[in-house]
Amino acid sequence: MRLVFAGTPEVAVPALDALLASDRHEVVAVVTRPDAPAGRGRKLVASPVAQRAEEAGIEVLKPVKPSDPEFIARLTELAPDCCPVVAYGALLRPGALEIPTHGWVNLHFSLLPAWRGAAPVQHAVLAGDEVTGASTFLIEQGLDSGPVYGVITEEIRPADTSGELLDRLAHSGARLLAATMDGIADGSLHAVPQPAEGITLAPKLTVEDARIDWAHPALRIDRVVRGCAPAPGAWTLFRGERLKVSGPVKLLADASALAPGELAVGKDSIRVGTGSHEIELGEVQPQGKKPMRAADWARGARIESGERFEDAARP
Repeated sequence: MRLVFAGTPEVAVPALDALLASDRHEVVAVVTRPDAPAGRGRKLVASPVAQRAEEAGIEVLKPVKPSDPEFIARLTELAPDCCPVVAYGALLRPGALEIPTHGWVNLHFSLLPAWRGAAPVQHAVLAGDEVTGASTFLIEQGLDSGPVYGVITEEIRPADTSGELLDRLAHSGARLLAATMDGIADGSLHAVPQPAEGITLAPKLTVEDARIDWAHPALRIDRVVRGCAPAPGAWTLFRGERLKVSGPVKLLADASALAPGELAVGKDSIRVGTGSHEIELGEVQPQGKKPMRAADWARGARIESGERFEDAARP
Protein backbone atom coordinates (compact mmCIF):
# COMPACT_ATOMS: atom_id res chain seq x y z
CA MET A 1 0.00 0.00 0.00
CA ARG A 2 0.91 3.66 -0.38
CA LEU A 3 1.16 5.02 3.17
CA VAL A 4 1.20 8.51 4.64
CA PHE A 5 2.45 8.15 8.22
CA ALA A 6 1.27 10.60 10.92
CA GLY A 7 3.19 10.98 14.19
CA THR A 8 5.17 13.49 16.21
CA PRO A 9 7.17 12.40 19.32
CA GLU A 10 10.04 9.97 19.79
CA VAL A 11 7.64 7.17 20.74
CA ALA A 12 6.31 7.18 17.15
CA VAL A 13 9.72 6.70 15.51
CA PRO A 14 9.94 2.89 15.95
CA ALA A 15 6.64 2.50 14.09
CA LEU A 16 7.86 4.73 11.25
CA ASP A 17 11.07 2.69 11.08
CA ALA A 18 9.10 -0.56 10.91
CA LEU A 19 7.04 0.70 7.99
CA LEU A 20 10.10 2.08 6.20
CA ALA A 21 11.71 -1.35 6.53
CA SER A 22 8.71 -3.16 5.05
CA ASP A 23 9.07 -4.44 1.49
CA ARG A 24 5.26 -4.61 1.14
CA HIS A 25 4.45 -0.91 1.53
CA GLU A 26 5.77 2.51 0.50
CA VAL A 27 5.78 5.46 2.90
CA VAL A 28 5.27 8.34 0.48
CA ALA A 29 5.05 11.16 3.07
CA VAL A 30 4.93 11.93 6.77
CA VAL A 31 2.51 14.23 8.61
CA THR A 32 3.70 15.75 11.88
CA ARG A 33 3.13 18.74 14.14
CA PRO A 34 4.83 22.06 13.25
CA ASP A 35 8.30 22.81 14.60
CA ALA A 36 8.17 23.80 18.27
CA PRO A 37 10.44 25.81 20.62
CA ALA A 38 12.89 23.64 22.59
CA GLY A 39 15.94 24.00 24.80
CA ARG A 40 17.22 27.04 26.66
CA GLY A 41 17.36 29.16 23.54
CA ARG A 42 13.75 28.20 22.68
CA LYS A 43 14.73 27.72 19.05
CA LEU A 44 12.26 26.04 16.73
CA VAL A 45 13.05 22.33 16.41
CA ALA A 46 11.50 19.74 14.11
CA SER A 47 9.70 16.82 15.75
CA PRO A 48 11.54 13.48 16.13
CA VAL A 49 9.31 11.99 13.41
CA ALA A 50 10.08 14.89 11.05
CA GLN A 51 13.80 14.48 11.66
CA ARG A 52 13.64 10.74 10.95
CA ALA A 53 11.61 11.30 7.78
CA GLU A 54 14.07 13.91 6.53
CA GLU A 55 16.93 11.47 7.11
CA ALA A 56 15.05 8.94 4.98
CA GLY A 57 14.41 11.50 2.24
CA ILE A 58 10.63 11.46 2.66
CA GLU A 59 8.34 14.45 2.14
CA VAL A 60 7.27 16.02 5.45
CA LEU A 61 3.94 17.83 5.87
CA LYS A 62 3.51 20.12 8.91
CA PRO A 63 0.00 21.58 8.82
CA VAL A 64 -1.02 23.86 11.69
CA LYS A 65 -4.33 22.02 11.48
CA PRO A 66 -4.98 18.86 9.46
CA SER A 67 -8.12 20.60 8.15
CA ASP A 68 -6.02 23.28 6.36
CA PRO A 69 -7.06 23.39 2.66
CA GLU A 70 -3.43 23.23 1.46
CA PHE A 71 -2.84 20.06 3.46
CA ILE A 72 -6.08 18.45 2.29
CA ALA A 73 -5.13 19.22 -1.30
CA ARG A 74 -1.65 17.73 -0.96
CA LEU A 75 -2.94 14.62 0.82
CA THR A 76 -5.44 14.13 -1.99
CA GLU A 77 -2.61 14.38 -4.55
CA LEU A 78 -0.58 11.76 -2.63
CA ALA A 79 -3.55 9.38 -2.84
CA PRO A 80 -2.61 7.14 0.10
CA ASP A 81 -4.20 3.73 0.50
CA CYS A 82 -3.93 4.08 4.28
CA CYS A 83 -2.63 6.55 6.89
CA PRO A 84 -1.06 4.82 9.93
CA VAL A 85 -0.97 7.08 13.01
CA VAL A 86 1.10 7.05 16.22
CA ALA A 87 0.79 9.94 18.70
CA TYR A 88 0.21 12.57 16.02
CA GLY A 89 -1.31 15.06 18.47
CA ALA A 90 -4.00 16.79 16.40
CA LEU A 91 -7.71 16.14 15.86
CA LEU A 92 -8.56 14.67 12.45
CA ARG A 93 -11.73 15.95 10.78
CA PRO A 94 -13.91 14.19 8.16
CA GLY A 95 -12.27 16.07 5.28
CA ALA A 96 -8.96 14.35 6.03
CA LEU A 97 -10.39 11.06 7.32
CA GLU A 98 -12.16 10.34 4.03
CA ILE A 99 -9.10 10.63 1.74
CA PRO A 100 -7.22 7.32 2.24
CA THR A 101 -8.98 4.26 0.83
CA HIS A 102 -8.58 2.29 4.06
CA GLY A 103 -8.82 5.28 6.41
CA TRP A 104 -6.48 6.30 9.22
CA VAL A 105 -5.34 3.46 11.46
CA ASN A 106 -4.10 4.44 14.92
CA LEU A 107 -1.65 2.60 17.18
CA HIS A 108 -2.91 3.25 20.72
CA PHE A 109 -1.01 2.13 23.81
CA SER A 110 -3.75 0.34 25.73
CA LEU A 111 -6.07 -2.64 25.45
CA LEU A 112 -9.11 -0.80 24.14
CA PRO A 113 -11.69 0.09 25.32
CA ALA A 114 -9.58 0.59 28.45
CA TRP A 115 -7.76 3.91 28.79
CA ARG A 116 -9.02 5.91 25.86
CA GLY A 117 -7.27 9.26 25.67
CA ALA A 118 -3.90 11.00 25.65
CA ALA A 119 -2.14 9.24 28.54
CA PRO A 120 -3.08 5.53 28.55
CA VAL A 121 0.27 4.24 29.81
CA GLN A 122 0.46 6.70 32.69
CA HIS A 123 -3.08 5.88 33.82
CA ALA A 124 -2.44 2.13 33.63
CA VAL A 125 0.53 2.54 36.01
CA LEU A 126 -1.38 4.89 38.31
CA ALA A 127 -4.27 2.42 38.51
CA GLY A 128 -1.98 -0.47 39.41
CA ASP A 129 -2.88 -2.52 36.31
CA GLU A 130 -0.84 -5.70 35.97
CA VAL A 131 -1.26 -6.00 32.20
CA THR A 132 -1.63 -3.45 29.41
CA GLY A 133 -0.82 -3.52 25.72
CA ALA A 134 -1.39 -1.79 22.40
CA SER A 135 -4.24 -1.77 19.91
CA THR A 136 -4.57 -0.79 16.26
CA PHE A 137 -7.95 0.65 15.33
CA LEU A 138 -9.71 2.58 12.60
CA ILE A 139 -10.04 6.25 13.54
CA GLU A 140 -13.55 7.68 13.62
CA GLN A 141 -14.95 10.88 15.15
CA GLY A 142 -15.29 9.48 18.69
CA LEU A 143 -12.39 9.42 21.17
CA ASP A 144 -10.39 6.23 20.43
CA SER A 145 -13.72 4.48 19.83
CA GLY A 146 -13.20 2.94 16.38
CA PRO A 147 -13.20 -0.78 15.56
CA VAL A 148 -10.03 -2.69 16.45
CA TYR A 149 -7.77 -4.55 14.00
CA GLY A 150 -5.29 -6.13 16.41
CA VAL A 151 -3.84 -6.14 19.93
CA ILE A 152 -0.68 -7.15 21.75
CA THR A 153 -0.30 -7.47 25.53
CA GLU A 154 2.50 -6.32 27.81
CA GLU A 155 3.10 -7.09 31.49
CA ILE A 156 3.49 -4.07 33.76
CA ARG A 157 6.49 -4.86 35.94
CA PRO A 158 6.47 -3.82 39.63
CA ALA A 159 9.20 -1.19 39.14
CA ASP A 160 8.09 0.08 35.72
CA THR A 161 7.91 3.81 35.13
CA SER A 162 5.59 5.11 32.43
CA GLY A 163 8.63 5.95 30.33
CA GLU A 164 10.06 2.43 30.53
CA LEU A 165 6.73 0.79 29.77
CA LEU A 166 6.01 3.14 26.87
CA ASP A 167 9.42 2.40 25.35
CA ARG A 168 8.65 -1.33 25.29
CA LEU A 169 5.19 -0.73 23.87
CA ALA A 170 6.58 1.58 21.17
CA HIS A 171 8.69 -1.27 19.80
CA SER A 172 6.19 -4.13 20.16
CA GLY A 173 3.44 -1.81 18.93
CA ALA A 174 5.52 -0.94 15.86
CA ARG A 175 5.48 -4.60 14.87
CA LEU A 176 1.73 -4.73 15.46
CA LEU A 177 1.15 -1.68 13.24
CA ALA A 178 3.25 -3.16 10.43
CA ALA A 179 1.35 -6.46 10.69
CA THR A 180 -1.93 -4.54 10.63
CA MET A 181 -0.91 -2.81 7.40
CA ASP A 182 -0.08 -6.24 5.92
CA GLY A 183 -3.46 -7.65 6.95
CA ILE A 184 -5.39 -4.70 5.54
CA ALA A 185 -3.44 -4.91 2.27
CA ASP A 186 -4.11 -8.60 1.65
CA GLY A 187 -7.68 -8.51 2.99
CA SER A 188 -7.05 -11.01 5.79
CA LEU A 189 -7.72 -8.52 8.61
CA HIS A 190 -11.06 -6.93 9.46
CA ALA A 191 -11.76 -4.45 12.25
CA VAL A 192 -14.02 -5.58 15.11
CA PRO A 193 -16.18 -3.11 17.09
CA GLN A 194 -15.00 -2.38 20.63
CA PRO A 195 -17.03 -3.77 23.57
CA ALA A 196 -19.50 -1.37 25.13
CA GLU A 197 -18.31 -2.40 28.60
CA GLY A 198 -14.94 -1.66 30.24
CA ILE A 199 -14.47 1.86 28.89
CA THR A 200 -12.06 3.97 30.95
CA LEU A 201 -10.63 7.39 30.12
CA ALA A 202 -7.00 8.54 30.25
CA PRO A 203 -6.80 12.32 29.96
CA LYS A 204 -3.42 14.04 29.82
CA LEU A 205 -1.83 14.31 33.27
CA THR A 206 -1.54 17.79 34.74
CA VAL A 207 1.16 19.06 37.08
CA GLU A 208 -1.42 18.96 39.87
CA ASP A 209 -2.10 15.26 39.15
CA ALA A 210 1.60 14.64 39.87
CA ARG A 211 1.53 16.30 43.30
CA ILE A 212 2.18 13.78 46.09
CA ASP A 213 -0.27 13.55 48.97
CA TRP A 214 1.75 12.00 51.81
CA ALA A 215 -1.45 11.00 53.63
CA HIS A 216 -2.09 8.47 50.89
CA PRO A 217 -0.89 4.87 51.32
CA ALA A 218 2.71 4.13 50.34
CA LEU A 219 1.59 1.93 47.42
CA ARG A 220 -0.41 4.82 45.94
CA ILE A 221 2.56 7.18 46.27
CA ASP A 222 4.83 4.65 44.56
CA ARG A 223 2.39 4.51 41.64
CA VAL A 224 2.27 8.31 41.37
CA VAL A 225 6.08 8.50 41.27
CA ARG A 226 6.34 5.76 38.62
CA GLY A 227 3.28 6.80 36.65
CA CYS A 228 4.42 10.43 36.35
CA ALA A 229 7.99 9.55 35.31
CA PRO A 230 9.46 11.05 33.25
CA ALA A 231 6.69 13.61 32.74
CA PRO A 232 5.15 15.59 34.32
CA GLY A 233 7.24 14.29 37.26
CA ALA A 234 5.94 13.64 40.79
CA TRP A 235 6.62 16.48 43.20
CA THR A 236 6.10 17.84 46.68
CA LEU A 237 6.84 21.06 48.57
CA PHE A 238 9.74 21.47 50.97
CA ARG A 239 10.68 24.75 52.64
CA GLY A 240 8.34 26.53 50.26
CA GLU A 241 9.93 25.22 47.06
CA ARG A 242 8.96 22.45 44.70
CA LEU A 243 10.98 19.23 44.94
CA LYS A 244 10.63 16.57 42.25
CA VAL A 245 10.62 12.99 43.46
CA SER A 246 12.04 11.34 40.37
CA GLY A 247 12.26 7.89 41.89
CA PRO A 248 12.47 5.11 42.42
CA VAL A 249 11.03 4.95 45.92
CA LYS A 250 11.36 1.86 48.09
CA LEU A 251 8.39 0.62 50.07
CA LEU A 252 9.46 -0.45 53.56
CA ALA A 253 7.84 -3.36 55.35
CA ASP A 254 6.97 -1.85 58.73
CA ALA A 255 3.99 0.38 59.36
CA SER A 256 5.00 4.04 59.50
CA ALA A 257 6.20 5.44 62.81
CA LEU A 258 6.53 8.80 61.04
CA ALA A 259 3.67 11.22 60.42
CA PRO A 260 2.66 11.64 56.76
CA GLY A 261 5.37 13.71 55.07
CA GLU A 262 7.75 13.55 58.07
CA LEU A 263 11.41 12.90 57.22
CA ALA A 264 13.88 10.61 58.97
CA VAL A 265 17.43 11.42 57.83
CA GLY A 266 20.05 8.68 57.94
CA LYS A 267 23.64 8.66 56.76
CA ASP A 268 22.79 7.13 53.40
CA SER A 269 19.00 7.13 53.30
CA ILE A 270 15.95 9.36 53.65
CA ARG A 271 12.73 7.82 54.91
CA VAL A 272 9.32 9.50 54.66
CA GLY A 273 6.09 8.79 56.49
CA THR A 274 2.92 8.08 54.53
CA GLY A 275 -0.65 7.07 55.31
CA SER A 276 0.51 3.45 55.68
CA HIS A 277 4.17 2.30 55.46
CA GLU A 278 7.31 4.39 55.32
CA ILE A 279 9.07 4.80 52.01
CA GLU A 280 12.73 5.43 51.22
CA LEU A 281 13.47 8.10 48.65
CA GLY A 282 15.72 7.28 45.71
CA GLU A 283 16.40 10.32 43.55
CA VAL A 284 15.10 13.87 43.92
CA GLN A 285 15.47 17.10 41.98
CA PRO A 286 15.45 20.43 43.82
CA GLN A 287 14.12 23.43 41.95
CA GLY A 288 16.67 24.75 39.45
CA LYS A 289 19.09 21.83 39.98
CA LYS A 290 19.88 18.47 38.43
CA PRO A 291 18.52 15.18 39.80
CA MET A 292 20.55 13.76 42.72
CA ARG A 293 20.50 11.02 45.32
CA ALA A 294 18.11 11.88 48.14
CA ALA A 295 20.88 11.41 50.74
CA ASP A 296 23.13 13.90 48.89
CA TRP A 297 20.28 16.39 48.72
CA ALA A 298 19.67 16.05 52.46
CA ARG A 299 23.33 16.64 53.28
CA GLY A 300 23.60 19.65 51.00
CA ALA A 301 20.40 21.22 52.31
CA ARG A 302 21.25 20.32 55.95
CA ILE A 303 17.94 18.61 56.50
CA GLU A 304 17.19 17.26 59.96
CA SER A 305 14.95 14.42 61.04
CA GLY A 306 11.51 15.67 61.99
CA GLU A 307 11.24 18.18 59.16
CA ARG A 308 8.29 17.61 56.89
CA PHE A 309 7.21 17.90 53.32
CA GLU A 310 4.45 20.45 53.17
CA ASP A 311 0.90 19.14 53.05
CA ALA A 312 0.07 18.26 49.45
CA ALA A 313 -3.50 17.22 50.11
CA ARG A 314 -5.95 18.56 47.56
CA PRO A 315 -8.71 20.84 48.85
